[in-house]
Amino acid sequence: MTAQPSLNSPTVNPRAVVYRTTGSGHGPIVRLMSPSDLGQLIKPFVFLDRFEGESSFIHGMPMHPHSGIATVTVITEGNLRFDDAESGCGTIDYGGVEWMRAGGGVWHGKEMSVGTSKRIQGFQLWVALPPALENAAVDSQYLESRVMPSAGAARVILGAYQGVQSPVRAPAGMNYLLVTLRAGESWHYVPPQGHESLWLSVSRGNLSVPEPIAAGEMVIFAPGSEAVTLKALNSETVFVIGSAIPHPYELALGHYSVHTNARALLAGETRIAEIGTRLREHLQRGNDSTTVPVFR
Repeated sequence: MTAQPSLNSPTVNPRAVVYRTTGSGHGPIVRLMSPSDLGQLIKPFVFLDRFEGESSFIHGMPMHPHSGIATVTVITEGNLRFDDAESGCGTIDYGGVEWMRAGGGVWHGKEMSVGTSKRIQGFQLWVALPPALENAAVDSQYLESRVMPSAGAARVILGAYQGVQSPVRAPAGMNYLLVTLRAGESWHYVPPQGHESLWLSVSRGNLSVPEPIAAGEMVIFAPGSEAVTLKALNSETVFVIGSAIPHPYELALGHYSVHTNARALLAGETRIAEIGTRLREHLQRGNDSTTVPVFR
């Protein structure tokens, strides 16, 4: 990770890129941000993985728990199939969304499987939840691309932009957009009022802001309210961009959990331990784990 000028530096120009990273990891998954590092700077956005590779890697994803956060999975190339007892089955491809509000506790990891494409590319984002939702009931949505609205070049994944509202049941005060630009095309993003946190990550292609941002990079902009103009360079460019009203709470961190305070964290981790016990008993009875893609 390469640190640029401090966020508190008076010499930083409005909406300058102040941090950039290519993350760490191996194989198909690269961790670009965690709650213990860059997530502290742009919360409620606290975690970001970029994945790219043979679709079959999804079969290696184990059941695992979360509490206090919501996960947002977006596919930028290829497709995956979802199969959930409450939501039915279908396909998530470019612009489609899996949203899971873990709230007070959930185990998941088997709700997505290989679709028709040999390769996939995309992002998984975590957002920290406010006190009213961090220990609330689980809420899942699987939204195919045909129902996700667009505002010009942008698919509105979370929030609202240019009068277009996402159907995802996310807390207010944050936007998350998936944008595709043709080679040489420019796009202007005007954050809503109060959205001082701003970042983006390129899935493929290259952007100019005006300094170049390559595929695989994540950048964080200086806090503020100013708009940014982004230009695709010599090829079609796909990226995600997020802006939000800053999360006003400290992050209380567990192994799979992010809460606003130690008491809420304890409640969440206690709950996921109880669910884990039930899940293990379920599996020991000889049930196929794919029959419980989300265990709550």
